[in-house]
Amino acid sequence: MVDFRIRNVHRRKCALICFSVAVLITYRNFGNLKGGQKISRKVGLSANSSQFTLNGEPFRILGGSIHYFRVPRAYWRDRLMKMKACGINTLTTSVPWSLHQPQRDVFNFHMELDLEAYINLAAELGLWVILRLGPYISSELDLGGLPSWLLQDDDMKLRTTYHGFTEAVEVFWNKLIPKIVPLQFRKGGPIIAVQVENDYGSFAMDDAYMPFIKEALQSRGISELLLTSDNHNTLKLGGVEGAMKSLKLQKLNQKDIQDLNRIQPNRPTMVMDYWTGWYDVWGDLHHVLPPEDMVSTIRQMLRRGMSINLYMFHGGSSFGFISGGLAEPSYKALVPSYDYDAPLSEAGEYTQKYHLLRDLFSQFNSEGFPDMPLLQNKEAYESAITYQHLSLWDALSLTEGVSLNPLKSRMPVNMEKLPLKNKNGQSHGYTLYETKITSGGLLTSGDNVKDRALVFVNKNYIGLFKRKNWELPVPDGKGQRTLSLLVENCGRVNQGKLLDEQRKGLVGDILLNNIPLRGFTIYSLEMKPSFIYDLYQAPWKTLPENPRYPSFFMGQLFVYSYPSDTFVKLPGWEKGVVFVNGVNLGRYWSIGPQQTLYLPGPLLNRGINQIIVFEEQEGDFKVNFDDTADLGLAVDIQ
Repeated sequence: MVDFRIRNVHRRKCALICFSVAVLITYRNFGNLKGGQKISRKVGLSANSSQFTLNGEPFRILGGSIHYFRVPRAYWRDRLMKMKACGINTLTTSVPWSLHQPQRDVFNFHMELDLEAYINLAAELGLWVILRLGPYISSELDLGGLPSWLLQDDDMKLRTTYHGFTEAVEVFWNKLIPKIVPLQFRKGGPIIAVQVENDYGSFAMDDAYMPFIKEALQSRGISELLLTSDNHNTLKLGGVEGAMKSLKLQKLNQKDIQDLNRIQPNRPTMVMDYWTGWYDVWGDLHHVLPPEDMVSTIRQMLRRGMSINLYMFHGGSSFGFISGGLAEPSYKALVPSYDYDAPLSEAGEYTQKYHLLRDLFSQFNSEGFPDMPLLQNKEAYESAITYQHLSLWDALSLTEGVSLNPLKSRMPVNMEKLPLKNKNGQSHGYTLYETKITSGGLLTSGDNVKDRALVFVNKNYIGLFKRKNWELPVPDGKGQRTLSLLVENCGRVNQGKLLDEQRKGLVGDILLNNIPLRGFTIYSLEMKPSFIYDLYQAPWKTLPENPRYPSFFMGQLFVYSYPSDTFVKLPGWEKGVVFVNGVNLGRYWSIGPQQTLYLPGPLLNRGINQIIVFEEQEGDFKVNFDDTADLGLAVDIQ
């Protein structure tokens, strides 16, 4: 997970002061104290009639989703204050297992992953909270938010009661849920409901699974209202007894509402996911939902007395390699921007949707809303010229597990099975497979490259393998030569029934003239922060006129005043990854639609900032910075 450290002494002091004040006033807006007496909270969110009640009083959920892990921690307060100022009363967020437990024996609840701090901040600002704990959350994350090390088990059956999966869920929840229990409504906290799994009706592989998940939550102390959320055509398959059903939709259909009320009579009608926009994939267009269409649908729902949650209210960014992929109708990887065409843009800017929503919600609220917070400044900094160069081959000595003992294997090994990170395998990034050949001929991949491989002979590029069956001619040559395949994990699919098949790297044999290649040396290029920091000490060379690819390129961005948000733009570059001060901003790719990468101000220093670009095939040697995002040519969602 990205570590958004604030590298400015002044900001550190401000953050400390803000935290101290927050501790003193947490929950003050929740009526815990009144006239020196604590208000009893014996009854939480109840769904026992056609209308929700909270502590016995009528209540309508006007919710919005903001994922804490997609927003720099320095901006949490800003984004939630903008939510509050729009008229939202309930924050919803998913909890990504893969980020909180990146290895079996490693748990992370710090920095951007400090869930308790995020919930407490929501409480301070007067927002109720609905948690979507999963364990599967989708959220367009790699493997739907499930950790990749689960796939080391060849028999793994995700989202079922298979013992290897349920045991892993229980280990994680034994760490997670004790942090959440004290923050529930009836214990004085802001959490009013918890969602059980997510969209299980579209998966529905095990009738015992949802009851297991429900019992696992309740046995650990989750006592607030439980929800499930499904599409209209999978409602019957996705629920569990004792949890209220809710809908996912973008267009309001009377029949869908009637079906829900028939399946679940005398309960409030809740749309847990009203999709305010959509996600984007590489090689496609940027999807948008016209503001008037969104507001018209939400107005209809409010007039019907329905409760709603806007997914997303603010999407943020899928920094690093955490984006997922789509399996159907063919595999496509998601872009790092999670702007989602939401009411708040990727960089937290107000959109037309935001203003229309605020006007609409004001008609259902007589108390008025807080003032809208001021926007952060955006800056178009001077371009950074990359002046140093390091080829991939010269960087291999820094890769994990290689510097002392390169991994040798007779056969190819997929990412998840690599003996790395205390035998937790490789989660993301690239893997380089090298072997020796003594002839040319026809190289065939079968369906064994996941997801994309650059192929080299003696470090000279000869072609590209994609998924499915591909063939590539290998030129003849004298003596023994090195065949290299740089395989990229472009993102495990985040939904559908193929989750168990999301192993990456080389997942089977590569054939040369119908003979399987053997005798591999394997290098892991997960490109974690420790690797990028080590790169600074590597033997960089002055940039030549015609550098060899793939390569790392280094430049510097100078910030002369207080750092502002900006957007990285790379015209003339083909495909790769951008790192700023050691932080992975995500992938770029000339095929679009996304043309800029969001660079939040808190990632920048006043003065010199190090920019590293990993480019696979062709570079322009200049990194541009713009003050506006460019997410590509837009198309209306159908």
